[in-house]
Amino acid sequence: MLIIVAALHTTLTAGCWIVSPPSVLMGWLMLDDVALLFLSITSLLFLISSFYAVGYLRRETEGSRPDFEDQSLFVNAPETRFIACLLFFLSTMTVVILSRHFGLFWVAMEATTLASAPLIYFHRHHRSLEATWKYLMICSVGIAMALLGNFFLVAATIPAEGESVSLVLDQLIQHNNGFQIIWLKAAFIFILVGYGTKMGLAPMHTWLPDAHSESPSVVSALLSGALLNCAFLGILRTHQLCVAAGIQRFSQDLLLGFGLFSMAVAAVFILGQRDYKRMLAYSSIEHMGILALGIGLGGEGIFGAMFHAVNHSLTKGLLFLTAGNILAVYHTKSTSDVRGILKILPLSGILWITGFLAIVGSPPFGTFLSEFTILKAAIDQQQIGVAVVYLALLSLIFIGMADIFLRTALGRQSIESDNDTVREHALMVVPPFCLAVIVLCLGIYLPSAFSRLLHDAAQILGGI
Repeated sequence: MLIIVAALHTTLTAGCWIVSPPSVLMGWLMLDDVALLFLSITSLLFLISSFYAVGYLRRETEGSRPDFEDQSLFVNAPETRFIACLLFFLSTMTVVILSRHFGLFWVAMEATTLASAPLIYFHRHHRSLEATWKYLMICSVGIAMALLGNFFLVAATIPAEGESVSLVLDQLIQHNNGFQIIWLKAAFIFILVGYGTKMGLAPMHTWLPDAHSESPSVVSALLSGALLNCAFLGILRTHQLCVAAGIQRFSQDLLLGFGLFSMAVAAVFILGQRDYKRMLAYSSIEHMGILALGIGLGGEGIFGAMFHAVNHSLTKGLLFLTAGNILAVYHTKSTSDVRGILKILPLSGILWITGFLAIVGSPPFGTFLSEFTILKAAIDQQQIGVAVVYLALLSLIFIGMADIFLRTALGRQSIESDNDTVREHALMVVPPFCLAVIVLCLGIYLPSAFSRLLHDAAQILGGI
């Protein structure tokens, strides 16, 4: 059932590349180029992850608890509930991406929280419970800030006669000359903080390491690769209004500051990290910062940010799914207890190293091109200080991640195995392998249709 629905969703999304669907509900739901890009990421990642989820649930029913270190405390959770929550999660993210009305977008974003919370709590351990409550509480505060931002957005559209404009994005853009700028700036600040909380921008990121670390690996892949993009989209939609009103420099400066700060926080926590799933979570914070930085730079940086959103989602899916394979065999997330992955799990070990090279932006992977595009945008705009800080933070993060990846993959094996290697089922390695191939191909060749979509999405957001 899960794979069938995922395949149908991907088929419909692929059809939208050929025939653009009309808007519905008086323009409340519509698929522009930005939405098509994010919907394609979500649909593809969910389809590939659904195959992995089948193998994951099979291991659950056979008695293996791959994402849980203390087996004796585990309480079995029905797989039907897990699948239902996954499908509900996909539905809410789809509505978020299609929403053109800021009120509907807010409702759908809150629904993603309700859909994903049971997935985080899947293992029903006290750490899972703590992570779930932290996720619910912090994201609820963030979503409340975003709601206040929507109220300010209404205030920004009220002219002297006292009649406001609908919160449909297209009508707001047409109303660009009638904005009360002070209220629009307040709306952007609150929406940036609100949805930035869900996106994982520092310092509002504190829920993210726990939730990504304690979730089943397939859920972690979707949280990092799909959900964070949905929150980012809310910020982008508000940035579109700032561009239309001629105050894009205001929104870009805020995004640039939050982007660099998020990268700095991620670098601090990645250095010396002792939990490889938490390390991947902090890597997500870093890359959300890179996305914000690209939008903040404007111009070609926006194209780089759109391209990087694709690369990060697929690469992080690859890494979290591979981390699930490692956890299934080693039964620990501690980097000090995981050694010799290439010896015990040769295929997963290769994927682990491949994911590392991709996530740190090594050529010839797509992440190298997107990160380099953002760097070029900073240099072209004579923002040399930003470029230097950007490179310095990328270097620190590379050092921290290299230490973890190389020690876990190449160290002397830390578990005993009768045959030295553990059998790796196809559903364990084929899904992350597919993601690795796509990210590699994007670094070598950009299909013309995909490149055109990236450019069109960047132009909608004020880029080139």
